[in-house]
Amino acid sequence: MTERVDRHGLQVEAGLAAFVDEQALTGLDLSADAVWKGFSGIVHEMGPENRRLLDARREMQERIDAWHRDNPGPVQDRDAYEGFLREIGYLVEEGADFAIDTPRTDPEIATVAGPQLVVPIMNARYALNAANARWGSLYDALYGTDAMGDAPEGSDYDPERGDRVIAWAKGLLDELFPLAAGSHREVTAYQIGPHGLVARTEDGDRQLAAPDAFAGHSGPSDAPTAIVLRNNALHVILNVDREHRIGSRDQAGLSDIEMESAVSAIMDCEDSVAAVDAEDKVLAYSNWLGLMKGDLTEEVAKGGRTFTRRLSEDRTFTAPDGGELRLKSRALMLIRNVGHLMTNPAILDRDGEEVFEGLMDAMMTSLIALHDLNREGGNSETGSIYVVKPKMHGPEEVAFTDRLFGRVEEILGVPANTVKIGIMDEERRTSANLKECIRAAKSRVAFINTGFLDRTGDEIHTSMEAGPMVRKGEMKNSDWIRAYEDGNVDVGLACGFRGKAQIGKGMWAEPALMEAMLEQKIGHPKAGANCAWVPSPTAATLHAIHYHRVDVAEVQEEIANGGRRAALGDLLTLPLASGKNYSDEEITAEIENNAQGILGYVVRWVDQGVGCSTVPDIHDVGKMEDRATCRISSQALANWLQHGVVTEERVMDTMKKMAEVVDRQNAGDPNYRPMAPGYDGPAFKAACDLVFEGRAQPSGYTEPVLHARRQERKAMAG
Repeated sequence: MTERVDRHGLQVEAGLAAFVDEQALTGLDLSADAVWKGFSGIVHEMGPENRRLLDARREMQERIDAWHRDNPGPVQDRDAYEGFLREIGYLVEEGADFAIDTPRTDPEIATVAGPQLVVPIMNARYALNAANARWGSLYDALYGTDAMGDAPEGSDYDPERGDRVIAWAKGLLDELFPLAAGSHREVTAYQIGPHGLVARTEDGDRQLAAPDAFAGHSGPSDAPTAIVLRNNALHVILNVDREHRIGSRDQAGLSDIEMESAVSAIMDCEDSVAAVDAEDKVLAYSNWLGLMKGDLTEEVAKGGRTFTRRLSEDRTFTAPDGGELRLKSRALMLIRNVGHLMTNPAILDRDGEEVFEGLMDAMMTSLIALHDLNREGGNSETGSIYVVKPKMHGPEEVAFTDRLFGRVEEILGVPANTVKIGIMDEERRTSANLKECIRAAKSRVAFINTGFLDRTGDEIHTSMEAGPMVRKGEMKNSDWIRAYEDGNVDVGLACGFRGKAQIGKGMWAEPALMEAMLEQKIGHPKAGANCAWVPSPTAATLHAIHYHRVDVAEVQEEIANGGRRAALGDLLTLPLASGKNYSDEEITAEIENNAQGILGYVVRWVDQGVGCSTVPDIHDVGKMEDRATCRISSQALANWLQHGVVTEERVMDTMKKMAEVVDRQNAGDPNYRPMAPGYDGPAFKAACDLVFEGRAQPSGYTEPVLHARRQERKAMAG
C-alpha cells in the first residue's frame, strides 16, 4: 500500500511530501503549510477547469470526426470548412495587432541566437552534460563525427585525420574571423597588441579584418593562453598550449577551438522521460533542485576512470580595455512541464482522484527555481523562471496556463510574470490560432517553437476520419507544414518577439548524421528562428556554426518587413493520400518502418523507464525517438487501419515480425527483456494498444497507454 500524508485535503505520497518539506523548502522563506495550502487551492479550484478544457477538446474532435464522415476526402469547400471550425470554436477571431510586453528576459532568450538542447531531467548525467554544454570543442566534434564527410575508424588517434580537423577548423576561422590579409593557416603566433589581436606570420603581422571581433584573452599579452573572438553575439575561444599533444604539432600552438554552443537547454519533465508515479517525480524534481541550487553532482565512469561531474564555473578573461570579461559556462536552463492531459498518482485530491500532473509540475518546478533566484551567479541574471508548456490546444488553454502561474507566483511571493512560459506550437488548434494564443499570455510568453513531430501526430488525429493520410516521409512536403513553419515565425515577429523572446525550430533526430545536419539545419536560422533543438552537446557545437554564418536578427528584420507569408487555408489543407496508389511493397515498407519504430521505443520506455534514446531504425540507423515520434507512427498506422489500407491481421503479423528485429537489435543489452516469442509482455501490449486503439486515444497522445503499461511493469517488478 502507498503511504500517504494529508496536506490540506491533498493525499500526498509520503516520499514526495518529505522531499518538498525537507529538501525543496529548506533555505526558502516559505512555510510548508502555506505552500501546501496554496497548492490545495490550485488543485481544487483549477482542477475542474482543467477537466472542462479537456472535455472541450474531446467534444470538438467528435464534431470534426462527424463532419469528415459526412464530407469524406479532401475539403471541397474551404469556406464551409473554415466556417464549421469557427462555429464549433476551433478557430477564433483574430484580434488587433499587439506586441508582447514580457519583462526581464535573459540575453539567451532575448538577443543571443544559438542551439538549444532538450534533455531528460531524470538522468542527472545527461542534465549536467546539457547544462555544461555552453562550450564545446570544435576539434572533438569534427574528429568524432562524420561532419567532414566520414566517421573515424578505430579508437586510436589518427594524426592524418587530426590534420584534416585542424585544416577544416582554420578554414572556418578564415570564414568567420578573417585576417586583413592572409590566412589563419599561416599564423605562427597570436599576440595582444595595443590595438587588439595580432596574428604573426612569416610575411609579417596581421590584424583581424574586423578588429572589434576580438573580445578578450587570458595569459600574457605576448604569449596568450586563450583568445576570445565574438561574432553575432556568440563567442569562440582559441586555446594556445604548445605543450599539448595537438598544440605541439601546430605552428601557432592552437590546442583547440571552443565554440559557444548550447546557449539554452530545456530540462525535460515531459516527452523524454518516463515518469509515472511519485518515485519518478521525486527523482525529476530532485535533479531540478540540484541544478537550481548549483550543487547537483554525478559520479561518472569513463575511459577507465571515475570522476565527479558538476556544474561548470563561469570563465573570466581580460577585455580589450583591460577590464574583466566574464563568460557564462552554463546554458540558460528552462524546465518543461507536462501538458494539461495527464494525472499522476503521486497526489490525490479530496475526492481521492489523481491530481493533474501539469498543476503539480507548475507548483513544484517553480518552487524549486526560487533557489536560483536567491543566489548570485546562478541560472537567470534577470530573476526569471522559464517553464516550457507543451501540448496546449488554443488560446483558452494558454490563458488557463497564464492564470495558473499567476496563482503559483502569489503563493511563492514573487512578482507577477516572474515565471515565463514557452508556448509549444505543436497542436493544430494552436497553430491555427497562434496570434491569439500569444495574446493570452502576452506578459509572460518568452518562447514559441515548431515541433514537426507532435504537430504531425495531431494533424493525423484531427482529420482521422477524412481519409487515409500520405506516408510519414511525405508529410514534410505537405502544404500545411510549409504554412506551419512560416506562420510560426511570421506571427512571432508580428507579436514583437524580436529582442524579447525566442522563436524556435524542432529537433534534428539523427544524432549520428552530423554532415547532413551541417548541410540542412542552417535552414532554421535562415528561416528566422533564433534557436533550434539539437540532440547532443556535440550537435550543439556544430549547429553553432550556423548562427555565426547567419545573422538571425537581420533575417528577422527582413521577414518582419516582408509581411505575413502563411495562409490559413494552406495550414488547414489535409495531407490525404487521395489519388495515390501505393504499391503493396510501399505499404509493407511503411507498416514495417512504423511498427519497428514504435516497438524499439516502447520496449525501453515500458520495461526500463527510458523516455528518450537513440533507437536503431529498420535499416539499423540510429534515430532519436521520444513520445512525439511514437505519436506519429502509431497514428499513421491507426489511420490506415481506420480506412482499410491495411488489415488488423497484417499489422499484427508485422508487429510480431518487427518485435523479433528489435529483440536482435537489443541483444547486447543485459537489462533487455525480449518480446518474442511470447508477445505477451507489457511492452509489446503497449505497442499494440498504441496502434489498434490509436484512433481512440485523446488527441492521439501516447501517454495514457505508456503510463498504464509502465505502471504494470513496475508492479510486476516490485
